[in-house]
Amino acid sequence: MKKIVLSTLVVLGLSSAAFAQAAAPDFVTVDSDVSGSVSFEEAQAAWPELTVDAFAGADVDANGELSAEEYAALIAAVPAPAAM
Repeated sequence: MKKIVLSTLVVLGLSSAAFAQAAAPDFVTVDSDVSGSVSFEEAQAAWPELTVDAFAGADVDANGELSAEEYAALIAAVPAPAAM
């Protein structure tokens, strides 16, 4: 019985770790230069599979960087990257 309980706890722990990796890094973490916006390079460092097209689509004001609101819209629209 102890083996079953222990095995279940291990599986649940691993599942939680995998779920945590699916969450997108928050804006403050991605804004590594603390400029108040996220460049494509910053976003791609946290999210290597991010495409230029996805980034440009989220950049509503076309200034080449994402505001916190634009970043939030991006992570809502595109599958989440692995955690940093």
